Amino acid sequence: MYKVILDKKVLKSLDKIPVIYLSSIKEIVNSLAHNPRPFGHKKLSGFENLYRIRTGVYRIIYSIEDDILTVEVIKIDHRGSVYR
Repeated sequence: MYKVILDKKVLKSLDKIPVIYLSSIKEIVNSLAHNPRPFGHKKLSGFENLYRIRTGVYRIIYSIEDDILTVEVIKIDHRGSVYR
């Protein structure tokens, strides 16, 4: 089982996300502890271990450290602005 770590910026950004999306985002983030590479995840090109998963119009960007069993959620944002 992996340990999921949320960046401080991610915790702040969760306050700005509408309530209707929060439950699905939290569910996906929690499921990363059991399966850090779920169906639908994509590896971001140009980065060694960055991945993204979609949930509605939001994207979750995270990194996986297999040697220490850690998943760090780096950014959660709207699909139009997450890659900036």
